[in-house]
Amino acid sequence: MSSAKAFTFLPLGAIIQKFTVNGKNIVQGFPTAELYKQYNGPYFGETIGRIANRVANAKINDLNGKSYSLVANNAPNALHGGINGWGKREFEGPSHVDRNGKEATFFKYVSVDGEEGYPGTVEFRVWYVQETEKVDGTQQEVLHIEYEAELVGDEVDETAINVTNHSYFNLTGGSSIAGTEVRLSTNKYLVVDENLIPQGPIEEFPGVKPQTTFTLGEQEPDIDHCFVVNTDPNNIPIDTRSEPLAKLASFYHPESKIHLEVSSTEPTFQFYTGKHIDVPAVGGLPARGSRAGFCVEPARYVNAINVPEQKSQMALKKGEKYGCKIVYRGWQA
Repeated sequence: MSSAKAFTFLPLGAIIQKFTVNGKNIVQGFPTAELYKQYNGPYFGETIGRIANRVANAKINDLNGKSYSLVANNAPNALHGGINGWGKREFEGPSHVDRNGKEATFFKYVSVDGEEGYPGTVEFRVWYVQETEKVDGTQQEVLHIEYEAELVGDEVDETAINVTNHSYFNLTGGSSIAGTEVRLSTNKYLVVDENLIPQGPIEEFPGVKPQTTFTLGEQEPDIDHCFVVNTDPNNIPIDTRSEPLAKLASFYHPESKIHLEVSSTEPTFQFYTGKHIDVPAVGGLPARGSRAGFCVEPARYVNAINVPEQKSQMALKKGEKYGCKIVYRGWQA
C-alpha cells in the first residue's frame, strides 16, 4: 500500500482507499483489504473493468463476428465487469515509477481470455500521480489517474473495454451527502429504459441546468444517470488521452468548506447519489447507508459496444491502445 501524500491505494482493485483534505478522508472505504472483499457491494474506490456500467442483457452482440454471453450480475444486465470484475482482482503493485517526469504509483493487471465472459487477454495499467499545488494561496490535493490497456493475447482480434474509478465522495466525512452543493458541466444525459439501458435520445435532465448550482438533500434529487459531455459518438477515439481535460463536475460543502473537482478526457460521466449504499458498522467505522457518498464515473457511452454508431469508442483492436485520464482535485477554503 502506498501512503505518500494525501492518497492511499490498495493492490485489490487498485482501489483508492483514502483521499485526505486537511486531515479529513473524503472517500468511503475500509481500513483493510479483507473488509473490501467482505462488503464489496458498493464498489468503494474500485477500478472498474472490463466494462464499467451496464451491458444490455449481459451480452456483447457482435464482436469478432460472434456474440459473447457475460455474467448477468445486474439481471438482465452485466454490471461493472461482472461478479468478479477488475475491482475485485489483485493487481501487481504498487511500484513507484517515472511517468512523464513525475513520480507515479503504478499497478498492472492481466485479464485473461474468457474472464467473466469477455474475450481476449488484456494487459491493463494504472498510473496514479499525486501532487500538492498552491492555487491562490490555498493548498490543493490533486490525483492524476491514467488508464491504459492493450490486447496482448492472440485469442481474438478485438475486445471491449470501458474503465472508470468508482470512488464515493463525502465532503464532510459524515453519514450523508445532504447539503453538498453541486455544479455539473452539462445537463445532457442518456435517456434510459426501466433496466437503465440507454434508448438512443440525448435530452436535458429535469431540474438540472449546466454550470448552475443545486444542493443535494436527504433523499432528492435521486440521480443515477449518464451525463454526456461529447454528444458526437462518431468523434470519440478508443484512446482519449490526447483529448483536452474537461471539468465535469464541482462540489462544495459549507459545513466542511471542502471543495472537489472532477475532470477527465472521457465523453460521459455517470453521476450517482448513492441510494443503494448499505454497509454495516465495521472496522471502527460507522454504518454507511443510502446517500453516504456520491460518485462521478467518467467513461464511455453506456452499452456503446452494442450500439453500431457508438461501438468504436469501446472496441479495442489488436495493436491499438485504450486510454483515458481522470483528475481529482480537493481543497478546503
